[in-house]
Amino acid sequence: MIPHPEYPRPDFDRSRQWLNLNGEWDFKADPDNVGLQESWFQAGTTDWSQKIVVPFPWESKASQVNQEWLLVGWYHRTLERPADWKNLRTILNFGAVYYACTVWLNGHKVGEHTGGYLPFSFDVTGELADGPAELVVRVETVLDKSFIPHGKQRSIPADDYDGCAFTPSTGIWQTVWLEARPATYIASLKLRPNADLNAVEVQGTLEGPSLAVAKLSLAVEGQAAQEISIEGQTSFSTVLKIENPRLWSPADPYLYDVVVNLASPDGADSVRTYTGLRKIEVRGEFIFLNDQRIYVRAALDQGFWPEGIYSAPDDAALRKDVELALEAGFNMIRKHIKFENPRWLYWADKFGLLVWEEPPCFSRYSREGVELFESQLAPMVARDGNHPSIVIWGIYNEEWGLDWKSNEDEERQLAVEHAYDLLVSLDSTRPIVDDSGWWHVKTDILDWHYYDGDMEKWKAISRALATDRDSWFGHQLSDTLYSQTRLTVEGREHPSIPIINGEYGGGFLPKEQEWLFRWQTQDLRRHAAFQGYTYTELYDVEYEVVGIYTVDRQLKGWGYEPAIINADTVIIFDLTPQNPGLDLVVQDKELKVSVQVSHYGSTTLKGQLLWGWQRGENPSGSQDIEVGAFEISPLIELTSPVPEGENSRVERFYVWIATEGNPEVACGFMEAELALTGAPAQPALVS
Repeated sequence: MIPHPEYPRPDFDRSRQWLNLNGEWDFKADPDNVGLQESWFQAGTTDWSQKIVVPFPWESKASQVNQEWLLVGWYHRTLERPADWKNLRTILNFGAVYYACTVWLNGHKVGEHTGGYLPFSFDVTGELADGPAELVVRVETVLDKSFIPHGKQRSIPADDYDGCAFTPSTGIWQTVWLEARPATYIASLKLRPNADLNAVEVQGTLEGPSLAVAKLSLAVEGQAAQEISIEGQTSFSTVLKIENPRLWSPADPYLYDVVVNLASPDGADSVRTYTGLRKIEVRGEFIFLNDQRIYVRAALDQGFWPEGIYSAPDDAALRKDVELALEAGFNMIRKHIKFENPRWLYWADKFGLLVWEEPPCFSRYSREGVELFESQLAPMVARDGNHPSIVIWGIYNEEWGLDWKSNEDEERQLAVEHAYDLLVSLDSTRPIVDDSGWWHVKTDILDWHYYDGDMEKWKAISRALATDRDSWFGHQLSDTLYSQTRLTVEGREHPSIPIINGEYGGGFLPKEQEWLFRWQTQDLRRHAAFQGYTYTELYDVEYEVVGIYTVDRQLKGWGYEPAIINADTVIIFDLTPQNPGLDLVVQDKELKVSVQVSHYGSTTLKGQLLWGWQRGENPSGSQDIEVGAFEISPLIELTSPVPEGENSRVERFYVWIATEGNPEVACGFMEAELALTGAPAQPALVS
């Protein structure tokens, strides 16, 4: 079975007549870059000495080439269009190829593309008119990627952020396919819900010689088709009313299929797409989805797999990553500086996972680099703008490509502002983060990144940012470089927009990781000023092992479910924990601790707060509790007798909330050493 056999664009589905070209191709490395001179694109000029599995980058094990730092590689295969495509145009499509790509059929150059992350296509009808053809693809990259978009791919010389960069992904890394369409065809579709969420606004472009007599119809599946008069025009717009509209949300990710048909003397073209009725808004300091306030519980997801690097092993793996995020209690994924396979976005749409999407970054400032970076924004919106799951657009990340000089350099500030304005002009329906985690210039959401294993310092920084947006906070950029920043560049303050944490976490060992995740997330939930967070990260990537899941997507043995921390309702312990494995030392026969309840559900929570040394059983105390929607309760003091047993042992103390019909709406715990003799506690070992 060929890898990734599914049609690659469920959001723009022309799969009635298509041919998947994934699988085993011939391959030849060109380390001396002699292939062009020796005309390898011509039949019989070279021997194809290797095989490669498409669509996996040539550095990956899944490709069966597994070669790093190769700058030029050549692909070869034969193909033939099906006989019933004779009267149609044949289009050769590439989902993504990194970085510079040239394509030949039967020795004739059919096109070239430079980029790395977005789709492109060529009309190859003429080259396939006479039976089988030889397809040759040459791909070239560079060692020094400083001035081109490359995301988290490692570069030589090393990027300033090389300490969190990974194996490159070069060559064909998304599906390659042929499809048939008539000469007069549907070129693009833009779908957005209307303001009242009872209709879909559709804009499209058409191309071909017979538009003057073509007939266009659109229909939401299950509803009457709408005929559109185009009269030779190459663009159209219309509104499709929805009867009894059902909104898209994480709780009910309902999708509407839309079918667009174009009939002309050249033949019939049909594209199936889909959308969801939802709106995302910033209102003052809050974020609203469908007029309901939301709290962001996000994880960073870098889109790497152990065998395929940038390429998932199969569609099931793309689906699984969405499901794993939801199982861990996250409601959003920040897909980090990578345009992910569109089928991952399809699963996010289908299962109700919110998405923060951002373009791959470059790493060194230049005007040419800025232009290349910005050139990704329009095709990003064109490819992905129809996905209801995408609710935030990002632009820059941590000033990568701006050299950490935005605060002092007006030219770089103007570059950020220009990118923001450009993106707004392309899509004004989603909030934008201009420069995640660093000096914000022009943005709809403020966010901050902060990594620190010292909980005293962590709490001080989060408290300062929650109460004063002019507070300073720092970033350890390398072993020797530390950068102090504030949320905004001076003179570009944003006093009344949402603020969220954009990255946090850390720890070298699992016990440290779970401890930081548990306590730092609690601390973020303590402050009503914050409208969400992004934990780094969903799963381990290569040597970066701070994920909730391992690199092969197994839940780490943290001793509790991450979903109890990523929940609508969370228990917050009012203390500064001592170290991983030991949150508090209890030297009396009675434990006294205070908690708060952070409740970001949409309705008032009424129930019982219970506590004790066994989760869900034998509570040592309880009291009625009522917390309003999106409220944080006052401090509640709890007391509990310390259970008898061996001294200087560590026990978990649980606090949970039960409501009628649900014995555990929320649950939290702390790890306490019971040292009743008054002797100094021994530090717990990190395991």
